[in-house]
Amino acid sequence: MTLPPPSSPSDHDASELRAALANETTRLGVTLSDTQRDTFARYYTLLLDHNERAGLTAITEATAIAHRLFGESLALLVALRTAGYLTEGQPTRIADIGPGGGFPGLPMRIAEPALQLVLIESQRRRCEFLETAASELALDTVEVVNARAEDAGRDPALRETFDLVVVRAVAPLAVLVEYALPLLRIGGILATPKGSRANDERAEAQPAITALGGVELDPLPLSLPPDLPPQQVILVRREGPLDDRYPRRAGMPSKRPIS
Repeated sequence: MTLPPPSSPSDHDASELRAALANETTRLGVTLSDTQRDTFARYYTLLLDHNERAGLTAITEATAIAHRLFGESLALLVALRTAGYLTEGQPTRIADIGPGGGFPGLPMRIAEPALQLVLIESQRRRCEFLETAASELALDTVEVVNARAEDAGRDPALRETFDLVVVRAVAPLAVLVEYALPLLRIGGILATPKGSRANDERAEAQPAITALGGVELDPLPLSLPPDLPPQQVILVRREGPLDDRYPRRAGMPSKRPIS
């Protein structure tokens, strides 16, 4: 049985998206051009059009997408800029592990064209969506890699090549460290927003951080609307040599985190 194609959002939904996104960018102090605002609106349409097939997000209401997906991604961009880890207009090689529908990487790239973004996604259907989105949104410095994070960390084209790795809601910090630090050059930084268990995860991740040659930095506040649960951005900088044992084979970091 062939399913009918999903419907595109209505004009009313698109207007709601634009209004909510404008509120978010004003709150965050992010300036978008007319072209960038149009790109976000097109991204919203693509996300809904492909969501049923690719399983991109459980959030489908226009205002919620503007706040929870676009807004939280832009809040991460602002936090990293404010702390000096990203400089507006400066080319930066950045990996997003497990982005699903493209978060936080694609909204960050739309708002900051200087980012050279690699989306590392293990699910093929999501990769197909991400490739479509990058093409249709004319994001010419976006690459999609269909691979598990552990395999990407052993790929010579990716290993130790990134200035920054961002990750949103993929795994506990102890696991993310083993995914991300092998991708980072010396001095590169893992940035991952975390909620109520942030401090517990930081404590649990210390053995992994040490084993992967990392150093934890002071976390950053993440500017979110008052009706959303608070989050902070956990930062780990790679400073030491990278042991050839890491990352371990696919599945091992999550099954048996370094302790």
